[in-house]
Order: sequence, then structure tokens, then C-alpha cells
Amino acid sequence: MLILYRLIINVVCLFAPIILRIRIHKQKEDKNRYKEKLCIIKKKKPRGKLVWFHAASVGELLSIVPLLEKLEKIKEIKSILLTTNTLSSSKVFEKKIKSKKIIHQFFPFDKDIFAKKFLNHWLPDLVIFVESEIWPNFILNIKKRKIPLVLLNARITTKTYLRWKKVPNFAKLIFDSFDICLSQNKETEKYLTNFGVNKIKNFGNLKFSSPVSLSSDKLDKNILKIFHYKKIWCATSTHIGEEIFCGKTHIELKKRLKNVILIIIPRHIHRIDEIVKELNKMNLKIHLHTNKSKFNSDIDIYLVDTFGETQKFFNISKSVFLGGSLINHGGQNPIEPTRMGCSIYHGPHVNNFKE
Repeated sequence: MLILYRLIINVVCLFAPIILRIRIHKQKEDKNRYKEKLCIIKKKKPRGKLVWFHAASVGELLSIVPLLEKLEKIKEIKSILLTTNTLSSSKVFEKKIKSKKIIHQFFPFDKDIFAKKFLNHWLPDLVIFVESEIWPNFILNIKKRKIPLVLLNARITTKTYLRWKKVPNFAKLIFDSFDICLSQNKETEKYLTNFGVNKIKNFGNLKFSSPVSLSSDKLDKNILKIFHYKKIWCATSTHIGEEIFCGKTHIELKKRLKNVILIIIPRHIHRIDEIVKELNKMNLKIHLHTNKSKFNSDIDIYLVDTFGETQKFFNISKSVFLGGSLINHGGQNPIEPTRMGCSIYHGPHVNNFKE
């Protein structure tokens, strides 16, 4: 199975430059840094002990911020390397993390030769993968070098488990390469046990340990002034089609409630123009978060077109609709809005967060 996997990855990498160029055109990649995904590394490794974290995207990154803040204070750790996959996560990194001790890079394609080159360059003393980031070539190369490897806040959904179950020996080879798997729930612990993995601890979800930020005071005073008199509901991490559903729902709510406003925070902000176009067809008045001009109090939808500001909008919302749940995406994590005291609403597809 490993040979087949490597063959597939090598074929994909032949087309990687074309794929990345297309994604740049769609505003899904950083045009100045996309070559990092081809393991073209420009930054030098600092001297001394280096800890490497790999998190897929924004949610995983935000969940480890408190841990990063603790580790950067440890003198023995000279630098922390943080890799992520998405453009949005790099934007959040720039906004949230100011420490010069922490270096951000995009995670390369999981090609065996890339894994060797990456590890030769950064020479990490400890590697921590977050949640569902399972990349066989990197994992096996890390194990071969006897570098301590941790799967933090491990999450395996039923859908993912059934895929791995088709290749049980390969699953055991990969998951058993971790020195310890810190599971975020009992379901993941059970699935890892079924793969024959012994080094597991049910650690609970790391996102529960993140501090609640009462950050509405960071919103513009003019925004807060208008929101103060509104009945606010928020739709977060929305996907294609869900904004239309929310728009229709908002129209119905306006028939029953006065001064109601909807805050939409789409999962992918490169879709903003498309979302505005669809909502305009419904004769809804829209204001973009990045539009700093004063907006009227009669707007229907406040559309958030920036990264990393979700929490401050949860703090002023009574009710939150979780996107990715009307389509077969598996839903979004409800922990953050729940901790803010919001009422949670979702569609039928929440299998990724059943717990």
C-alpha cells in the first residue's frame, strides 16, 4: 500500500505547479509563497532546539495558540516551526502570532523526497501533528530518524475510519509511528485501538482549554453602536448554497422580528463576490466588514470578509448557525460559540462533531 501511495503522490506532484497556479488564480494560494508547498525553502533554520507543529488550517491553529505561547517562554526551545496548509491560516498567523521565535511555513506536498529535504533543513527535535493531519511519507521519515512524534488533539471521524479500515496493515504502520496519540474523544480512542495502536490517551478536546476572549470591544465603536440596538444572529463557516438558505431565513425572520441583523462569516472568503451577488438577488442590504465607511442601521446582512475575527462576533450574537451542516461536509466545531453562551443551530450533517 505504501508503494501505491507514493506512486499516486508522485503523479500528483507532476501536476503540482499547474494545480498551484490555478489555486493562485482562485485566490486560494499565496502567490509569493506557493513554492513552499514544493519544498523550496528560503528561510534559514535558527540555531538550537526547534519544535515543529503542523496544523491544517485556522481552527487547528487557533486551538494550539495557548500552547505556543507557553512553549515560546521556555528558554531551552530556541525556535518553533509552525506549518499549515491554507492561505487563511497564514493570514491568521500574521494577525494572531507576533513572536519572532515562531516561524510559519506552508506544508509541502507529502512526497518522500520532499519529506527528506524538509527534515534535513529544519532538523526538528520534536514534531507535533494536530488533529487529523496524517501524512504517511512525513510520518515514516520522522520515525526513521527517531524524532519524537505526537498526534495532538487526535480526531478520526467514522468516515475517515472506514477508509483506513480498508487498509488495516497500512493504518497500523502509520498510526503506530506516533510515540503517543492524544485523542480528543472516545470515538477516536476506539478507532485507534481498533487499528492496533497502544500508545493512546484520551486527553479531551484542546479547544476547551483555550481562554474565552471577550473581544467585542475590539470591534469598531460605530459598528457596536448600531449592533447594540439589533437582534443579532450569526452564520459561521458557511459553504456554497448555505448563504442563500440564511438569506431566505433572514427574510422570514424580518416578517416576525424588528431590528434583526444577520452576520455571515463564510468559510472561504475568496467567495465573497459570489456571496454578495447571490444575496443582492434577494434584495438584501449588505455591508462588508472591510468597508470602513459608515453604514446605515437598516442593513440586513453584515458580511465578514476577513480572517480570524469569528470569536468577537460570537461574543455579540445570541444565536449561531454552524455552516457545513446543510451540505455533506460534516459540520463545524460548536465548542467556541457554545462557550460564548450562544444558542446553536445546524443542519442534518454534523457527523464530524457528534460528541
